Amino acid sequence: MQFQTPAGTLSLINEPVYSFGSVDNSRQYSSERLLDSICFPSSIHGILLDDKPFIVLGDAGGCTGIHEHSLILHNEAIYVAVGRHVVKLNLFPLSVAWALRVDDATCFGVYVNVERNALISHGELEICRFSEAGEILWSAHGADIFSEGFSLHPQYVQAIDFNHNSYQFSYDHGESHV
Repeated sequence: MQFQTPAGTLSLINEPVYSFGSVDNSRQYSSERLLDSICFPSSIHGILLDDKPFIVLGDAGGCTGIHEHSLILHNEAIYVAVGRHVVKLNLFPLSVAWALRVDDATCFGVYVNVERNALISHGELEICRFSEAGEILWSAHGADIFSEGFSLHPQYVQAIDFNHNSYQFSYDHGESHV
């Protein structure tokens, strides 16, 4: 996945065989960030800037793939979903600002509603609104995993669980209407 930023072309790639701390990796990153030091990472994503390896991120939990909601650009920062976390990268200078655990299982994707300045993570178990400073503003659960649909609407965030229950979470406080 490639993304144009004011700092250059950013590429997000899967690195499933990357070994943290090893010099035998096929690609050498200038920085590594293992988000869970206890468990073996199930999701490993590399970030390249103008085709040069910048950072590799790894986390335990459910596997996250690379897709259109794995990364967003908002207010000169990049937000990346990896494992159970969202990681914020500042563009100037390119650096990791923070990593925030947003779900107990897997973060399926990261979204932004620009009009509301609302950053939202779609997790397997939780829908979460977080701030640009890396604070959870609210987090909400459903009766089952949120695997059947997710979308942002002008007045609410909609998530559909495994049982096809549809939840409408308020941007302001996360309360839902099923």
